[in-house]
Amino acid sequence: MPRQRRRADPPYDARVGFYREEVLPRLVDRACGAAGLREWRLNVTAGLTGRVVEIGFGSGLNVDLYPPSVECVYAVEPAEVARRLADKRVEKSNIAIEHIGLDGQEIPLASESCDSALSTFTLCTIPDVQRALAEVRRVMRPGARLHFLEHGLSPDRRVARWQHRLEPLQMRLAGGCHLTRDASELAQSAGFVIDRVEQRYARGPKPWSWFTSGVAAKSE
Repeated sequence: MPRQRRRADPPYDARVGFYREEVLPRLVDRACGAAGLREWRLNVTAGLTGRVVEIGFGSGLNVDLYPPSVECVYAVEPAEVARRLADKRVEKSNIAIEHIGLDGQEIPLASESCDSALSTFTLCTIPDVQRALAEVRRVMRPGARLHFLEHGLSPDRRVARWQHRLEPLQMRLAGGCHLTRDASELAQSAGFVIDRVEQRYARGPKPWSWFTSGVAAKSE
């Protein structure tokens, strides 16, 4: 009887690629689409106006929350699956939404062409976050405002210690997501002036639930 050949496992990189490209966007859609986050999203999208650039558009979880003052949204999102998941939400929207690029670090828009910018649970993941914020700032007109909602480093030392311990695993499982970034500090370092900011725990395990919601103006 001939020996049955064992099928070789796919290369490790192929498995990782499948997880990041096919599985992770669906997990993020479920996690970030939780009902408990709707109020947070409503608060951060309030006040958006005119032409909005949204980095980390994802599966379009903010689409039905844009206020009537929004004229159009330029969406930046690298994950093809996330863009497909967003299709039905985009189709139902009364606001024009255009996917313009894959990388928040290189936004294909003219300088000073946007009236607002939006980032929700995105700054934690971008590899060169300062470069991305510089790009966002470049495409915003003077006085325009960046609205952001992010999880990040807790002020509680015990929680922060766990965040630092868990971050390497978090980055591997969640597509490079950091637990120890501070969105408010990042915005200020990029040349934005904070208008308002709220920081507190949301529901859920504390290493993942210290949220920062804020609005920052592009300085002159």
